[in-house]
Amino acid sequence: MVIAKKYILTKHFQGVPKRSDLKIVEEELPALQDGEYLIKAEYLSVDPYMRIYISRYPVGSVMIGIQVGKVIESKHEDFPVGRYVVANAGWRTHTIIDGNKGTGRTLVPEYLLPDSNDFPVSTGLGVLGMPGNTAYFGLIELCQPKAGETLVVSGAAGAVGSHVGQIGKILGLKVIGIAGTDAKCKWLREELGFDHTINYKTQDVAVALRETAVDKVDCYFDNVGGEISSIVINQMNQFGRVAVCGSISSYNTDANALPKATIIQPALLLSQLKIEGFVVGRWADRWMEGIEQNLKWLKENKLKYKETVTEGFENMFDAFVEMLHGENTGKAVVKA
Repeated sequence: MVIAKKYILTKHFQGVPKRSDLKIVEEELPALQDGEYLIKAEYLSVDPYMRIYISRYPVGSVMIGIQVGKVIESKHEDFPVGRYVVANAGWRTHTIIDGNKGTGRTLVPEYLLPDSNDFPVSTGLGVLGMPGNTAYFGLIELCQPKAGETLVVSGAAGAVGSHVGQIGKILGLKVIGIAGTDAKCKWLREELGFDHTINYKTQDVAVALRETAVDKVDCYFDNVGGEISSIVINQMNQFGRVAVCGSISSYNTDANALPKATIIQPALLLSQLKIEGFVVGRWADRWMEGIEQNLKWLKENKLKYKETVTEGFENMFDAFVEMLHGENTGKAVVKA
């Protein structure tokens, strides 16, 4: 008999999530049926999208999220005991998955983590997971960068932003990252190779961007929205491209009192910009292409990553809120 612990939504988030919005309950799991396998969570992800997406689910649902779980029992030959699976299992300690249908949650496909001892399994939630593919497909497919162009990344010290900037450098771009602390900016420049950084809390972003992007901006990877994005979009070149990945500046804001930002339509029109929002699941049929390319770059030492690790399944809520407040550098994960 296996007893699973899981976080249940008791109330939809309003403003900053509150501890009382979720509760931990226990569940006795049934015996495995043919074609199923059982995973035990080893690392669980906390990501900005969870703040918005959970509103689509009814009260009583398991809190959404991706985890890396170890297969501890299996009745499916493709998912043998001992392998690690990246799964849309939500905030759960143990999960039974139908090996032919997955969990039924379609944000990303379930897949076996590449069987390699070179990197920790937690990378399946970051550089070798959804954030890595978000960076890869979002930048390559939507921004279509060309060597010598200038790329700006907001939310640059997060899991996606830090990865985007490094791919930009691999492809020969000038990369400018926008982040919220001097320590994050230093990490981006000195460890990850960003050409310039802007601390949006202590610098005038518009002035700093004019000084660092002297030839203006060709590609903008937008993780934050709000006024920062308006500033960048108003300093873009003709036929610039914008990939809209997130809007974390507004996630905890009352929907009836969203922050105002400078209008961008004149810049869109006069500079003939292309702006496209995306959810990475659109490339589900190419999922392993991104994983394998990021793994190749990792092995070639062209990519670096950082994790902010919180210990304990019972501390997931704290890790989630801290991530929303930007207290993590790189990927925020919870070790179960």
